[in-house]
Amino acid sequence: MAFPIMAQDKPELNIGGALRFNYNLSSWKEGQKKRGGDFGYDLFRINAKGAYKGISMNAEYRLYSQDFGGGMLKQGWLGYNFNEKDQIQVGLTQVPFGIQQYNSNNWFFNLTYYVGLEDDHDMGVKYMHTGEKFDYQLAFFKNAEELRFGNNSENSPNRYSYDIAGRNKEVNQFNGKISYKFGKESASRLGVSVEYGGLYNLDTEEMGDHAAFAAHYEITKGKWNGKAQFITSSINPENANGESKDVVTMAAYGAPYEVAADFNMYSLGISRNVPVEWGPVSNLQFYNDFGYMQKKASGFTDSYMNVTGVLISAGSVYTYIDYAAGYNHSWLGGNFVDDFSKGNPDAKWEARFNINIGYYF
Repeated sequence: MAFPIMAQDKPELNIGGALRFNYNLSSWKEGQKKRGGDFGYDLFRINAKGAYKGISMNAEYRLYSQDFGGGMLKQGWLGYNFNEKDQIQVGLTQVPFGIQQYNSNNWFFNLTYYVGLEDDHDMGVKYMHTGEKFDYQLAFFKNAEELRFGNNSENSPNRYSYDIAGRNKEVNQFNGKISYKFGKESASRLGVSVEYGGLYNLDTEEMGDHAAFAAHYEITKGKWNGKAQFITSSINPENANGESKDVVTMAAYGAPYEVAADFNMYSLGISRNVPVEWGPVSNLQFYNDFGYMQKKASGFTDSYMNVTGVLISAGSVYTYIDYAAGYNHSWLGGNFVDDFSKGNPDAKWEARFNINIGYYF
């Protein structure tokens, strides 16, 4: 897309947001099954976009329940458009890695999100170029969103996107992404992404590193869309003696868990739009998103995720109806803490039927 060139004499400000509610019924929660599931508050969010004298602003603040992290800033950045093709963003901005904005169609995202490689946002500066055939982004992130500014403070888990936490901190991260657009109306996008950064340990005060590479392809043809991606990731912490280097702690939504330090990940998503005229309902989008996490450490059990569902569009109301199944997945059964790290070879597939209703304004 082209970036608008704006040099307003008067400030512009647009306010939007969303209110969402959620129903879920989980296979591993016996008490919940007996009462027929639970229906409650999901989030309230405010979006603000502004522009003045060529400088733009984009921010999104989300308020979840206290158990899911409470209030948090998803994104918040200042931007400047050099022309219709080139833009710079500074602040808490989306990390250019993999298929964007989402490597998924459903409400749960894909496995890539749960290891910090889908819709991640960090603190830094990003340059974006949109061309006729090639799009590319280059970025430097000083660190993940920092909420505690003590000398040896661990990252707060009250964040939207997953980042390395515990006794390690992501610092001085570089990202690059390039996509080649081809086919009628650039319907196909083939690209690669790279990420490399430091990993500072609060105990040893030494610098490890982390790196990831992704190859991705997305195609839109008529009412169909397909997303395919491969990722290889390696995290090398400089932990204190006796602490495993095969596992790192990651955190979001108010709670930390363990993730395998080295893995390959494969994901595939497909969707189809079906226009309808059912009162306020104008479109049904059917989809299936699959993810597989291949862990490299000896003795670790792999993780899987598959979500089948439909998105119902009715004016300003969007409703996701999902059947999400997981194997060694922290948010889909298991014991939460180590499903994405060592896992459990005796684990069972668990599933969650979920309906998310949101009014977006």
